[in-house]
Amino acid sequence: MPHHHHGHDHNHHDVDNIKTAFFLNLGFTIIEFVGGFYVNSVAIISDAIHDLGDCLSLGISWYFQKISHKGRTQTFSYGYKRFSVLSAILNSVVLLVGSIFILMETIPRLISPEQPDAKGMIVLAILGVIVNGAAVLKTRNGKTANEKVVSLHLLEDVLGWVAVLIGSVVMSLTDFPILDPLLSLMIAGYILFNVFSNLKNSLKIILQSIPPDVNTSELENKLCQIAHVAKVHDMHTWTMDGDYHVMTIHLVLDQDVDLNTGAKIKIQAREILKAGEIDHVTIELESPNEHCHLEEC
Repeated sequence: MPHHHHGHDHNHHDVDNIKTAFFLNLGFTIIEFVGGFYVNSVAIISDAIHDLGDCLSLGISWYFQKISHKGRTQTFSYGYKRFSVLSAILNSVVLLVGSIFILMETIPRLISPEQPDAKGMIVLAILGVIVNGAAVLKTRNGKTANEKVVSLHLLEDVLGWVAVLIGSVVMSLTDFPILDPLLSLMIAGYILFNVFSNLKNSLKIILQSIPPDVNTSELENKLCQIAHVAKVHDMHTWTMDGDYHVMTIHLVLDQDVDLNTGAKIKIQAREILKAGEIDHVTIELESPNEHCHLEEC
């Protein structure tokens, strides 16, 4: 039986968390756009664009997270887990486009700064910290790549609002209007940095790289300690969504064994791999004189 890091109920709990975060964010993004134009702050408008990206992300994530819990089908033999990675990539693209828009709006303001309504900005920033903080609490324990991206977006929002809050307090006390576009650039830079890191992780999953939390050489050593296992080869490890890991492996035996002994070897191997974060494993046993054409793989 494949081992799961989290049960079915936990998965539905994740969907509910993303759903709550989606509605919190959507309501607040509308307030932000109206408020940002009202107080004439490009930092708040750029944060609103960031939040709009997050709303889209959360909406897509909510949908894909629901789909990714479906079991295997005739078309998708591993189920729908990969759909959450697709969502993480779409989200990253949305934020990338949003960041470019922020930069286009902000650069003219650096050249000729306009004074925003700092007191109005303070009110919006406090609201921003509260709403996004509540959404972070809802999604922070996510395990899949998708949930991690969502949680990261929301944490970025909180940090963005803390920066806007500090900036608006400074602007209310001094005449320093250029701080508004500078904050906006910081927010855009931060978004871009995280987008590239998320895209890199998601692409690694799609390109079937070995998951970073799986130590293949350590697993290989442990498997070779099982009685009658001479060596291990053709070991392939990948992850479905950053959380559910899959492996196929050949165990070369030092002598021919009966079916009963072979079954015991497989049970021991599965236990070792289960402890090493592998959820789904396919094991092939080879006799010592069997030539495997995959040995070079």
